Amino acid sequence: MSPSSRPFHVGIDYGSKLAGTTCLCYHDGKKLRIEQSLRKQDADAFLQKRLQELLATHVFIDAPLSLPGVYRGKGDDYFYRQADRELHAMSPMFLGGLLARAMRLKSLLELSGIMVVEVYPAALIKTLGWNTFYKKDIRAFGQQLKKQTGAIHTPLKNWHQIDSVLAWTSGDRFLKGNSIAIGELDEGIICL
Repeated sequence: MSPSSRPFHVGIDYGSKLAGTTCLCYHDGKKLRIEQSLRKQDADAFLQKRLQELLATHVFIDAPLSLPGVYRGKGDDYFYRQADRELHAMSPMFLGGLLARAMRLKSLLELSGIMVVEVYPAALIKTLGWNTFYKKDIRAFGQQLKKQTGAIHTPLKNWHQIDSVLAWTSGDRFLKGNSIAIGELDEGIICL
């Protein structure tokens, strides 16, 4: 779908493997498109297949992609990375299985030549000042998001879809050189 000479990025809200809550967002050249995994469908297989079909070069994923530095002999915090502390994010250790799956997915995608970057939609909306209706009123926030990001092909039905659009937005900022990197390179960076 995209020429290999230019970046084609996808934003992902990463959810439980079989819950049907994993969403991806991409721009088809005219509008933002959102796709969501199905309940009882393997979300990781869904993502790998779609990313290959879309010829994605960059993936921006709302999921932790690394462990705290103590697991590599740095520091003494077993629960949080520097980025988590700075953004008041949940400990990646609390997300055990999801963390392991996300790290595995990142490894597989990078073997395919896809760059994978961790993002955090809740922090992005605070950074951009878009947090008026976030996680409060899906319709109002969806309308605000459409104004900020441009045309969205389908109505936004849930917060997972919204977070995939925000992950895509972080990717757009990253590729345009406008993103903010939080954390430490040797431990894990979150881009907003």
